[in-house]
Amino acid sequence: MTGVLSGFAVIAVVIGVGYVLGWRGTLGEPGRDVLTRLAFSVAGPALLFHTLARADLSVLFSSRLLVTALSTAAVSAAFVVVGAVRHWGVGRTTIGALCAGYVNSGNLGIPIAAYVLGDASLVAPVLLFQVVIVTPVALTVLDLTGTGEKGTVWQRLLTPLRNPIAVGSLTGVVVSAGGWKVPGPGMEPLTMIGNMSVPAALLVFGMSLRGSAAPGRGLDRRLVLLSVALKSLGQPLVAWVLARGVFGLHGAPLLDVVVTSALPAAQNLFTYASRYRVAETLARESVLLSTVVSVPVLVGVATVLG
Repeated sequence: MTGVLSGFAVIAVVIGVGYVLGWRGTLGEPGRDVLTRLAFSVAGPALLFHTLARADLSVLFSSRLLVTALSTAAVSAAFVVVGAVRHWGVGRTTIGALCAGYVNSGNLGIPIAAYVLGDASLVAPVLLFQVVIVTPVALTVLDLTGTGEKGTVWQRLLTPLRNPIAVGSLTGVVVSAGGWKVPGPGMEPLTMIGNMSVPAALLVFGMSLRGSAAPGRGLDRRLVLLSVALKSLGQPLVAWVLARGVFGLHGAPLLDVVVTSALPAAQNLFTYASRYRVAETLARESVLLSTVVSVPVLVGVATVLG
């Protein structure tokens, strides 16, 4: 259980630093917006390019990843259906669906995979699936349904190519698929810039907690509770049913997919919500609550299946 607890401890400390920065006003009034733009437009794309340019794309084709993809689709679709019936709007429903199925595969998934599953690379397929497929699709939806002029049909088709997160991901995939290698002098600056992404996102998240009401009690209470229930309980349950009943996985492979699916919602979802000025409270509270709830869930899964 050391991996679970240490991973959460690191995140909690950085978020706490962000909270203190917000409380003291150290970065000034525009500090949070500047960090958000830094993480979304500069550091995030650099990190994704650096990660994907060196990735083995063959891991995208495996039964384990198929279980993760199907469980993600199932819980996200469930949120979308409820959102459509309740008329929550495309933007809020998109962010809520992400919170229901987009796992923290980076700063939490890697240490937990290393210490609980014994191999940090086991989280790589999930990371690739999310940044190559889920993120570009979701951000394109937010781009196309946001306020302002939508442009011509051709401009709308090219929307993903104007999104820095999508550009960083897709460019990295192209480099990896082509078997190319970026020279050290070109990759090292990108690596340095990319290393700012996770800390910046966590600091922004911590700053947003300053002055916020207790999670799950505001106007988005139903959306938050639904996304957390789907993320923390629904997704690992669906993953277990698919892995065991459909794909016949047992032992370590079964543990891998269920633990991965039980990871909480990723902090960068709040960065996306902040960037598009939509459902920020929903994203912040869903990430916070799912992170808290995932601790006993992950411990229980590791105990029962480990």
